[in-house]
Parts: sequence; structure tokens; C-alpha cells
Amino acid sequence: MTENELSYKIIGAAIEVPKKLGVGLLENTYETALAYELKMLGLNIKQQLALIMNLLNMESIEL
Repeated sequence: MTENELSYKIIGAAIEVPKKLGVGLLENTYETALAYELKMLGLNIKQQLALIMNLLNMESIEL
């Protein structure tokens, strides 16, 4: 699958989920529904992975 084909599937699913569910739901609901849609499209996905950042090598940090 090319990058364009993958992007097409992901963007299409991201557009369809809120159309099907409507507005006003919690973010987790949309996340779960999008994950389901992407799995139904045959994509292997993972949700809510930890992101480790090395802040010690940064020159300046603004909080």
C-alpha cells in the first residue's frame, strides 16, 4: 500500500466516524470508534502509546 492509499483510508475513516456518531460525545468515544474503523479497513493500529521525550538535550525549555 502506498502512502497516498494509506492516507486516503485514514482520512476517510476520520471523516466518517463523526458523521456516523454525531457531535457532542467524549473524545474517547471518537478515538475508540476510529480505532475500530481503521481495524475494519485492515490496518494494524495501537492506541495511547507512551511517548518518551529526552528533555535533557534541549537548549531551552519553556513551560
